[in-house]
Amino acid sequence: MPASIPPKSVLITGARAPVALHLARLFHGAGWRVVLADTPASPLSAASLACARYIRLPPPRFEPQGYGDAVEDLVKREGISLVLPTCEDVFYLAAMWRERHPTARLFAPESDLLARAHNKFDFIELCKGLGLAAPHTTLIRNRADLTAVSGSASKMVFKPAWSRFASRVLLRPRPEELDALTPTPQAPWVAQEFLEGEELSAYAIANEGRLQAFSLYRSVYRAGKGAGIYFVPVENGAAKAFVSRFAAGTGWTGQLSFDLIRRPDGSVLPLECNPRATSGLHFFRNPQAFAAVIAAGEGTVEPDVARPQTVRLALWLYGLPAALRSGAIGGFLRNLKAADELLDWPDDPAPKRAQWRALGEIAALALRHRISLQRASTRDIEWDGPDQSSM
Repeated sequence: MPASIPPKSVLITGARAPVALHLARLFHGAGWRVVLADTPASPLSAASLACARYIRLPPPRFEPQGYGDAVEDLVKREGISLVLPTCEDVFYLAAMWRERHPTARLFAPESDLLARAHNKFDFIELCKGLGLAAPHTTLIRNRADLTAVSGSASKMVFKPAWSRFASRVLLRPRPEELDALTPTPQAPWVAQEFLEGEELSAYAIANEGRLQAFSLYRSVYRAGKGAGIYFVPVENGAAKAFVSRFAAGTGWTGQLSFDLIRRPDGSVLPLECNPRATSGLHFFRNPQAFAAVIAAGEGTVEPDVARPQTVRLALWLYGLPAALRSGAIGGFLRNLKAADELLDWPDDPAPKRAQWRALGEIAALALRHRISLQRASTRDIEWDGPDQSSM
């Protein structure tokens, strides 16, 4: 009898994130050996049956050299052929791949393109350079820049050029709120025209500029101002056309996500780009087709989940208080009933139980550093531009 061929091994980083768990399940279902890695002791995904091994890494934000050494060793030791980042660790990995050239394939663009897409001013300039419509956006690097736009502040949105989850966003701020800002060339802000309309989010996969997967959704409930926790799939041809043109114009290879706004006239404009995995991933559940588009660049894959998706623990923590404040408890209960728990998966119940331990670890970190749960969940992997001293 000939010896069986061992499965290919994929490394999925950012194991704390539900999207990492989802990717692990998809690749495991497609016959891959899945290794997960991250910095927490007990991330959500490590409990999954899809996880062949979990490796704890140094925090890339605080120990980039040690992080690079650990990943390089992991790739060699575990025979990794494909690396899938899920969070802002993608920036550290892209820099490492540029400098060290590991043998595995990193499913992400080169680091300069990642940085341009992540920066909220450079992204808009990139769109304009590709002939794509975008909202008027001004870069603010000092107090003089801030003063120049302050007269129009009531019609603008202010946010750090390097940020995530709508952190520190000022929506049509009062003068005293602007007075508290301290933009610098290393930590600039942007002022973007405020646009009326419905906010949408897109998740996509592209290979050499060819769009191979696309998912569009809206967030009914959020954790604070930014991160969605309840996702409803939607369809919009203009949004898909924008993502397709952006991917083609940049020659994008990797995962790619956007915050968009659908205006009352039906047009869709980009607000910002997240060059990483986001929750639109949860609308894909075909392991073979999904793994094929990433690993081999073959074919396309369509979303095959039609019901809303949520993490019920997060919905109770954030959605219920919001519903109580707005008096919309009836709608909250209806939405709760209508949604699937995105952590559920056939024959893999452990991650749903493990979320309590993972939450406890994040809560302890939040208490220790006196920061929010949301900030604690990303503190060690955040990337705020090439000059990390601004963080």
